[in-house]
Order: sequence, then C-alpha cells, then structure tokens
Amino acid sequence: MKYNAYIITGPTASGKSSFAHNLAREIGGVIINADSVQIYRGIENISASPFASREITPDIDGVPYRLFSILPLTEQISVVDYLKLARAEYDAAIAAGRVPIFVGGTGYYINALINGVSPMPDIDDDVRNKARKMVEDDIDAVRKMLPAEFSATDPQRVARALEVFLQTGTHITEFQKTARVGSVAPNAHRILINPDPDILRERIAARIPEMMSGGALNEARAVIDAGWDESRAIGAAQLCQYLRGEITMDAAIENWITKTNQYAKRQRTWFRTQFQPDEIITKI
Repeated sequence: MKYNAYIITGPTASGKSSFAHNLAREIGGVIINADSVQIYRGIENISASPFASREITPDIDGVPYRLFSILPLTEQISVVDYLKLARAEYDAAIAAGRVPIFVGGTGYYINALINGVSPMPDIDDDVRNKARKMVEDDIDAVRKMLPAEFSATDPQRVARALEVFLQTGTHITEFQKTARVGSVAPNAHRILINPDPDILRERIAARIPEMMSGGALNEARAVIDAGWDESRAIGAAQLCQYLRGEITMDAAIENWITKTNQYAKRQRTWFRTQFQPDEIITKI
C-alpha cells in the first residue's frame, strides 16, 4: 500500500538505506535524510552515506535524494534548523507528486519529525560561542551544571543545553516541558528495519574496510582541518586519534568496530522504548 509519507529507521548497518531506495523506486518517492552526520559534506564514507565513494548528485539511479551532504564541516545545525529543512523538502515532494521517505537512525531527528520540538529561545552568537568553548574545554564540568534529568552526552546537545541556560537562566529541560510544535510527518507510515544483532555485527565488521578503501582516512584529515567535533561520528574519532599518533591503525579499527556495535545496541534500545513502528522488518 502506498502511504502519503514514510519514516524508515533502524540501527546502523541494518540495511535501511537500500530498503528505502528500493521502495522509492517502486512508489515514486523522494529520499529525505534523517541522519545528523550524513547531513555533512566531506565525511560520506565515515557516515556510511548513500553517497560514499560516489559523486554527490541530486539523485541516485533516478531516485531524488535530499538533505545529504549539504553542510560544510565548519557549520552547526540544530534540530529546529533540521526540521525547517525537512519541512521544505516534504512540501516540495508533495508538490511534485512524489512520496516523502525519511530515512535515518538519529533518534532525536526521528522524534522531532513525528512530534515536533518544544519552542526554544533565541541565542546570541557570543553566548553560543561561549557555550561551545566551555564544552570543548571540559564537557564533564558542563554536564554538572545541567539538571540530572538532562541525560544527553553528545557534545552538540550538551552545548545546546548550556547555551539555553546561559542565555535565559532557565534549563533546557524546563522549555522541553512546553507543548511541542513543528512536526513534519506525524502520520507517516513508520517502518523499523531491525535485523538480528549477530547479523549487524557481521555487517559492521565487513563494511569498515570498505569505508577505509573509499577514503575514510582522508575524510578524517578534513575533520581535523575543519575543527569539526570528531566525537560526533564514530570512525572519525578513532581515525583522528590515529592521525595524531595516539593509537595504531589496528587499534583504531578495532575500537571503531566496538563503538559502532555499542551504538547499534543503544539505537535498538531507543527504538524499543521510544519508537512505535507500524511495521517491523527483521530480514533484509
């Protein structure tokens, strides 16, 4: 059955990208990125983007792709910014008579697409820069400034929480208690691609050599040159450590595999507790 929109998600290496591509070809869909790392340009192999080892074009095999590789590593994007971009692409797809298909494994992007976000205050540039610097200097100290119910550990989200507090004197968790706005696809058909964990582990181990042969090491050099927060992308962190001479290449790859498996486990927990799929696919 053809729905008016889809959200296709699942843990890393689950096969959601290929599933979404095949669905889009079948129903005349537009693939819209819902991954917070694949939105950046220059780390396509590290992020396992559909554009890894290929030219970045508006479509792949006739299927339109949107919001992939659109930001330089020197820029930041909030979930509110992402929702604005997602809304524009959703509307454009509908206007063109195509079906929007959101694809990605970033939980807070998926949640925002379905439920919207709580309104947040405007932040002055100097406050934003101060928050980022504080997080870079000592993220653990910053997290102690935030309320216990704020559980995020991602540096970008910690910086976001800090800048809200510095700007207003009120914690972000209080703003998050207000009614949400801005949902893009609350009624989309939700598909969870969720293979057996053993299969995921095999795929993760197999694809990292492919990422390396595709140019992941050069991408890590670009991450360092841009001053991008390497901890935001598993693989970038390990390869940057190698390039700085902190670990061997063997250790970098081993840690990359371990961290990716741990991330996949956290994703499966999120999908089990925070996501309500209309359809679950375990074999792909």
